[in-house]
Amino acid sequence: MEEIRVTERTDVLVVGAGVIGLTTAVYLAEQGLAVRIRADEYPRETTSAVAAAVLGGPALADPAEAANWHPYETTKKWHQIGLEEFATLATRPGTGVRVTPGRWASRQDIADTSWTHLLPGYRDCTAEERAGFPVAFWMSLPIIDMPVYFDHLMGRLTAAGGQIEIGHVASLDEAAAEAPIVVNCTGAYAQRLTADPEIRPMRGQHVVVENPGLESYFFEFSRGPKPTSFIAHGDRLICGGTADRDNWSREPDPVQTEEIISRCAAVEPRIADARILSVEVGLRAARPQIRLEEESLGGARVIHNYGHSGVGVGMSWGCAREVEQIVQRTVHN
Repeated sequence: MEEIRVTERTDVLVVGAGVIGLTTAVYLAEQGLAVRIRADEYPRETTSAVAAAVLGGPALADPAEAANWHPYETTKKWHQIGLEEFATLATRPGTGVRVTPGRWASRQDIADTSWTHLLPGYRDCTAEERAGFPVAFWMSLPIIDMPVYFDHLMGRLTAAGGQIEIGHVASLDEAAAEAPIVVNCTGAYAQRLTADPEIRPMRGQHVVVENPGLESYFFEFSRGPKPTSFIAHGDRLICGGTADRDNWSREPDPVQTEEIISRCAAVEPRIADARILSVEVGLRAARPQIRLEEESLGGARVIHNYGHSGVGVGMSWGCAREVEQIVQRTVHN
């Protein structure tokens, strides 16, 4: 992909080109702002490109647990915006988004499962479909083929006049010298740009295999470092996964590859003999809460938009709208 030439005027500089940064840039550009992205990597090379990209997030939060998840109502709103946006995108060809049923499972039993019946497309799994999990049910949600989806977003960014340049941002002061508004969407790497002690990398590994004929998906939402999942995107099947805290390595681990295939094959035996196409590693931005807030830096305003952990895709549109509201307040004050 050729680097897009940068024009002189920039209303907003977005730092980072993962799903949070790119979505934010698209939304702001489509509101008529002159937007430029600065990033170390193109979208297809970021952690977001290897995401499983199944929309779960707050939709799967047990209300008893979510009552302590501050600010739950805000994140629930952001997630609902994402559900609506992706449901619309699923009706349009070429976006990489489709709505399909899949199995959701947990190794932790849930005392009260009545809330799960409110989820879209809910139905109980049969004993065989449970695959040994005490909690398992079907639900219909959007899933996203991230490389295709990123191409869709890049097309929208270009059409709206937005631009992207590959280059390193060493500090937020450096970014603030280039534009009146900076949006920090650097994910786990925000640890290196801010003094925020709560942001940490969480390494995730996926194994991509030839799809042995699966159409639905399986997603484990148990708490723990080794959630099992497999999601079909045409002739590719993305198998996961891992959640290793404070691990910056993006090198594939052969032992984890074998473990992932073994766990997935225990749920779906056809995966055991599927040919491995690639092994992909990314760094999620783990944080107790999403950080979406603004601060002054020199003569500029910096809006932080990071710390989405494993729900960045689902939260991307809701957070982009929140950023746009902050930008408009900044512009008009």
